[in-house]
Amino acid sequence: MNICLFAPEEISKPLNADDPRAQHIIKVLHKGVGDTFYAGVIGGQAGTATITKIDSQDQDAGAETASTPKKGGGAIHFTFTPQSDGKPLFPLHMIIGFPRPIQLKRLLRDMAALGVSSVRLCGTELGEKSYLKASLSDPAEVYKMLLDGTVQAASAHVPEPFVYPTLASCLDALAADATQSASPVIVGLDPTIRSPLLLALDNVKPAQSLGAFLRENPPAGRPVFAAIGSERGWSPAERALLEERGFVRLGMGQRVMRTETACTVSASLILSEMGALE
Repeated sequence: MNICLFAPEEISKPLNADDPRAQHIIKVLHKGVGDTFYAGVIGGQAGTATITKIDSQDQDAGAETASTPKKGGGAIHFTFTPQSDGKPLFPLHMIIGFPRPIQLKRLLRDMAALGVSSVRLCGTELGEKSYLKASLSDPAEVYKMLLDGTVQAASAHVPEPFVYPTLASCLDALAADATQSASPVIVGLDPTIRSPLLLALDNVKPAQSLGAFLRENPPAGRPVFAAIGSERGWSPAERALLEERGFVRLGMGQRVMRTETACTVSASLILSEMGALE
């Protein structure tokens, strides 16, 4: 745990000793009264928290502060001093065909660690339909994995999770957001930013390579939506749909990659061209 994250309503309250964060602070970081740890407000600032008191549920009134809270009660009291913006996310949005759940866990953590703005999972025509019935098809479970990756990156900003039954429903939702925002860009983005780059990663007759396209169309200063298929790739109908919606089909060499590998590689290439990895 490289940062201890708190919801806005938690940051000014004691941390219950049973909370996994408290257990990590005491048992792994070995922190005590007067010590500090790296903390942040989810979606807000990051900084340092200073432990002012550690008590246990069975302390007698007026007794001296215990050095370690006992499991089953008690709390860690602390003050929080914000010091940074918490590493805001980059304007990269990943549209991903649902992979195997065990691979998805790693993928979500990696996407959060890289700092993408959103992860939009969707069922695909060639993907395994049972994956959409797994626990990770729940946006709340997706969020937990993204939160893990955010903590690993010592960031306070968690990518937004979305889950759709099909690619078409995902693209329809994006189109609806753009319409509702009354601007040519996706809702939630600065309308003064240039129109987004719409990229579909595909190893079947791509128009050109992702690297060459990014050099010709620098993504710095504009949002990017990158679509990557599930383990069997996009179907002909999905390719046609992506092209109809303005996505450019791009490749990353002749080797066939796993979905999670393709996501990490493509996101890294895009973020590098954005200047995010410098």
